[in-house]
Amino acid sequence: MPEGPSIESVRALSDRLDGQIVRTPVLRCAGLEELLGSDRRVYGKLEFLQHTGTFKVRGALATIASLTAAQRTAGVTAVSAGNHALATAYAAQAVGTSAKIVMISTANPARVDACQAYGAELVFTNDIHEAFEIVEAIQGEEGRFLVHPFEGPDIAKGTGTVGLEMCEQLSEFDAVIVPVGGGGLIAGVANAIKRLRPETEVIGVEPVGADSMRRSLAAGEPQALDKVSTIADSLGAPFAMPYSFALCRENVDRIVLVEDLQLRKAMGLLFRIMKIAVEPACAATTAALLGPLREELQGKTVALVFCGSNIDWDTFAGHAIFENE
Repeated sequence: MPEGPSIESVRALSDRLDGQIVRTPVLRCAGLEELLGSDRRVYGKLEFLQHTGTFKVRGALATIASLTAAQRTAGVTAVSAGNHALATAYAAQAVGTSAKIVMISTANPARVDACQAYGAELVFTNDIHEAFEIVEAIQGEEGRFLVHPFEGPDIAKGTGTVGLEMCEQLSEFDAVIVPVGGGGLIAGVANAIKRLRPETEVIGVEPVGADSMRRSLAAGEPQALDKVSTIADSLGAPFAMPYSFALCRENVDRIVLVEDLQLRKAMGLLFRIMKIAVEPACAATTAALLGPLREELQGKTVALVFCGSNIDWDTFAGHAIFENE
């Protein structure tokens, strides 16, 4: 089993990236507490305030900053539905290299425009499996370095800075809830938190139609999905991979599932009580806290990772359900 990044290496990366990443705030979510009852405390790690609007820039910068001069000259490539594409484009520009990124043609237009604004060259495809084939061809033909969206030690070290910051910003929390797509975010967060506070419960949340990590943990090895079906495109990874899977198996206590309807209601709720417009993936932790985890986390101090907000208003308004709770 691969060893996760040491907390010393995560802290060293955090110091190295000081000024390049935002130390995003952790805020008390009074509106959620009022809705759930006074017997618990809820905090939110606001990663949607990170550069490019998501946590993804942490892993992208960690990866690209470690490249050799020759690798930077050749440039980088990536495959993404949008958020990792944005992060890779931003990091490439910040480090001074070029990026050629494969995106799904249905990617949010706002994300596409932002990638182009960062100077990235974009290649589009209609199929996520084909996207990975195209990016492999780009690697072989152009010698570009693949910045993986969720796999590898650099990604885990980068996302580990989220967990490190949470432990520094909160004196205590009983559980942390983290969205799961390919597993890169929760792998790094869980590794860092378990090293610093092993008693903390780490809970992942996946959409019902994109539960590759839950299936992988149940099977004892990485699994692939025949089909991905969820409005949370940022959580739509079609398979789990060995490194992030191994860290999840070691450090994640469990994974719960939420329906798209729960995501849509959570989006509307967060807008109503916190005045934030977030993408479906970002609402996943709230949906889990209000749904499958509502009763069992009573009396607990819970931290939610709010992962991203790259969504335009028309798409947000089309997804979010506004109702009185």
